[in-house]
Amino acid sequence: MNGDVTVHLPHSLTDAAERIAREGGTTLAAFVASAVAEKLSAIQSAALLAERGRRADLEAFDRFMSRPNGFPPALDDRLND
Repeated sequence: MNGDVTVHLPHSLTDAAERIAREGGTTLAAFVASAVAEKLSAIQSAALLAERGRRADLEAFDRFMSRPNGFPPALDDRLND
């Protein structure tokens, strides 16, 4: 793929995106590229966090959190049970 992509958007989206891009001092193409990059980042971050969550050792976490001489979590850091 050469990097050029044609996307057809509803006029309302195009108008709003052009206005925001202009207010931000950039082009519509740069605004759309930034929006796509943000969406990709969000999807990839969610996938990474889900994978790390699947590998979590919750028993080891519980052992660590209940170790002797450890400090309990602050009241505003506690989960509601």
